[in-house]
Amino acid sequence: MVTLRGFTVILALGAVLAATACGNDETAASKASPSPTVTSVPAPSTEPAAPTEAPGADPGQMFTADPTLVGAHPLPFTSWTRVAADRIAVHFESGVPECYGVDATVSEDAGSVTVALRQGTRADATDKMCVMMAVFGTLEIQLSGPLGDRTVLSAV
Repeated sequence: MVTLRGFTVILALGAVLAATACGNDETAASKASPSPTVTSVPAPSTEPAAPTEAPGADPGQMFTADPTLVGAHPLPFTSWTRVAADRIAVHFESGVPECYGVDATVSEDAGSVTVALRQGTRADATDKMCVMMAVFGTLEIQLSGPLGDRTVLSAV
């Protein structure tokens, strides 16, 4: 049970804490921080990115293109490898291949090969329990002609 004296002590302590927390106008003015500096952040680029060529890259888990993906979304790839004159392999991070798959669309012109890689749930895994684990994966892509000295780009 709180006595009158105990109540008074608690009330006084609360008043002191409130006064300390709030301070007065002079204290607040002297502790005011300078105005923040405004910097502009560049807008994200809509240009395709140029991943690095990795001739000796560890392929990790090999994926097969799957056009029946459910809930597919764009997936950037970090590097690529020349497999043959008209074939490349793109390297990326994905979920386990028992549940997740990838597919790619390729646009080619005289100066570049742009790969739009997509990732989603495999159609045969929509009702499965899937572990949330990242794997390093590789997808081989057949080109319509020799790569030559064309630049490989990621559409994402």
